[in-house]
Amino acid sequence: MRVTSRALRTNVTPSRAFSVLAHHNAARGLPPPAMLSGEWFGSQAVIAPSVTVSPRDLPVPSEVDAPPGVLGGGWFGYLSYDSADPSGRSGALPAAAWGWADHVLRWSSSGTCFLESLDGGGPSVSTMESLLSSPPPDLSWAAGPLRRPLPSEHRDAVKACVHAIEAGELFQANICSRFMGAFSGSPEALFAAGVASLDPRRAAFVAGPWGSVVSFSPELFLARHGRAVRSTPIKGTLPRRGPADDGNAVLLRRSAKDVAENVMITDLVRNDLGRVCEVGSVTVPSLLRVRPAPGVWHLDSTVTGVLRPTVSDAELLDATFPPGSVTGAPKIRALDLIAELEPCGRGVYTGAIGLVSPAAGLELNVAIRTFEIRAGAISLGVGGGITADSDPEAEWQECLHKAAPLERLLAGVEQ
Repeated sequence: MRVTSRALRTNVTPSRAFSVLAHHNAARGLPPPAMLSGEWFGSQAVIAPSVTVSPRDLPVPSEVDAPPGVLGGGWFGYLSYDSADPSGRSGALPAAAWGWADHVLRWSSSGTCFLESLDGGGPSVSTMESLLSSPPPDLSWAAGPLRRPLPSEHRDAVKACVHAIEAGELFQANICSRFMGAFSGSPEALFAAGVASLDPRRAAFVAGPWGSVVSFSPELFLARHGRAVRSTPIKGTLPRRGPADDGNAVLLRRSAKDVAENVMITDLVRNDLGRVCEVGSVTVPSLLRVRPAPGVWHLDSTVTGVLRPTVSDAELLDATFPPGSVTGAPKIRALDLIAELEPCGRGVYTGAIGLVSPAAGLELNVAIRTFEIRAGAISLGVGGGITADSDPEAEWQECLHKAAPLERLLAGVEQ
């Protein structure tokens, strides 16, 4: 398989290019674009100009040689939490969906746009430059306020989780709620606006006849380049609503509850990767780093390792999915408890979204801060990690803090 990468003469931003492509495809009955934005494969953004994403399991492409940083193309899609839910529940969207793109647009870290392809796929450079120079389209959406469950429902689930922890059943679990509402218009417009205003590190968009996934995630689940693998779990949260909350960055790092959450999940991720990595290769190069995200401060840590030579992407996912930061420790008991305490399936929320490239490897986010849209309805999952000293009301407020920037975006309010 031949990989090519050609620089384009264009200054168009990734979000505008995405909007232009979405409008162009819709007018011609073509499949929508897919997009990754923020920090993906060492680049600012990656767009598959048009890709048919269909319900199917994650494919395993054969690896090809390519210069460092070049993607060429690959499989765009997601794995939902439903695919691992022991209760067998399901949301409105398929359990998994993937689509093959033989060419992509990639914006390098310096902002240069490249048209890249596998086996010469895709349009010519001049054709793509001409398309991207089109006037920005008038895309919009409308959505009512999201309906929330009763706060008491979430608080009761948190209390039950704390009781299970006190009984010695587990150390931590992630308990979530689901906000629902009506949606009309363009999911692509919602994604482009969110990328521009929220600047999330791990944003992703995929869509098909089955619906749309609009993710503004700040969290990396897995990055595999060659045999090197990396995960950066987030655990620990305080509000970041404006300058008055700047001090929360220091408070978060000093919070015994949040630090304990993060350390436990970091250890779980170490154990997960240790199942498929070379003995002695799993390390924690970054522990308890405070980082900003839309509306909140987060604690994150990074775990790295070197995969054993025979380990496939499917085996890597078998060892690590669903992400530890959105399940709990021990993971198997946390999965069962989540099924007992949460009233409905999670859908795509807390699964993973991203790209598997035969040239560059695999990168997946954790599907948090993620809208799921289908048939005029939109949903947003929110939640947090519960430990022995969790306060039910504080946990509900954490859900509201995480949802607030996305609710403002949905309402069209300037961030």
